[in-house]
Amino acid sequence: MSTVTIENQTTATPTAAETVPPLENGDVLTRAEFYRRWEAMPELKRAERIEGIVYMAAAAVRRKGHGKPHGHLLGWLAQYEAETPGTEMGDNATVQLDPDNDPQPDAYLLILPEHGGQCRFTDEDYIENGPEFVAEVSASSASRDLHQKFNVYRRNGVKEYVVWKTLENEIVWFRLQDEVYVEVKPDADGVFKSDVFPGLWLDAPAMIRGDLKQALDKLREGVATDEHTAFVKQLESPLTTDN
Repeated sequence: MSTVTIENQTTATPTAAETVPPLENGDVLTRAEFYRRWEAMPELKRAERIEGIVYMAAAAVRRKGHGKPHGHLLGWLAQYEAETPGTEMGDNATVQLDPDNDPQPDAYLLILPEHGGQCRFTDEDYIENGPEFVAEVSASSASRDLHQKFNVYRRNGVKEYVVWKTLENEIVWFRLQDEVYVEVKPDADGVFKSDVFPGLWLDAPAMIRGDLKQALDKLREGVATDEHTAFVKQLESPLTTDN
């Protein structure tokens, strides 16, 4: 009688990462699926979901077009945070605005929840609800920063929205009034002054030409005003009340 020998064959089990489809530009996904795919791609640093559609960086980031202005914008906001306890600035943090929108703004400034701010922080350490202030560095007015994101931020109560159009050497500032964004004009010297964050003064001409020292000097003028002093005291009041 002949003997048939059957060799054991081991079939490799796909890993979790191998079974999760990758994120791709144009995907239409729920929030849960968006995060599931993103978490399976640890090398991916930037992705957004705007009106349910996934957007990912399509090209390398240029120095003058984005890198340098982005850095100067963050430096300006960091200086304000340092002078204004109860606020927080940051960049590229995912913001969970509503079920269809998870943008990753270039910069934000918010009032901390314990100081009366409108945002909350999730157990997974995401920002929930719209920060009081958002800024984007954009190549031109044709970008989604001035179209899809513009409407999303407006609907979700971002009180002030700034877009720096680097190729056009222009900074535009919008303020939420009666649920509509109204473009704010700078003063005669080209300086924007925030209504939401007293003392947050932006010397647009200096920022555009790359003169960070002048921009920070103007900001220091803003935080030296009585309005900023009163705002800092206002931010302290929720803590005082809780005690």
